[in-house]
Amino acid sequence: MNTQFKKGVLELCALTSLLSGDKYGYELADMLGKKMTVAEGSVYPMLKRLQSEGYFDSYLKESPNGPARKYYRITVKGVDRQRILQEQWFEFTEQVNSFFEGVEK
Repeated sequence: MNTQFKKGVLELCALTSLLSGDKYGYELADMLGKKMTVAEGSVYPMLKRLQSEGYFDSYLKESPNGPARKYYRITVKGVDRQRILQEQWFEFTEQVNSFFEGVEK
């Protein structure tokens, strides 16, 4: 998949993933990686940025298998951001898909 396409929707995917509940960093990176090819190294800087922008909170939670894990929780601001990005995504994909009507795969 085109790297620029992924870069543009990675934030939306991360925000959407947290709507269903808190996740620790590796878990979130793994979820994203199962749906699209994403370098783990690009996920963590994005998480840090989203947290610094107020879209996520984080907290440490003890792990049964080693050191405490850093969990991310979406904030009210993050939920609002996710909704806006999702609306923009649907509008954008509708517009792009209209170019493919009648075109064979």
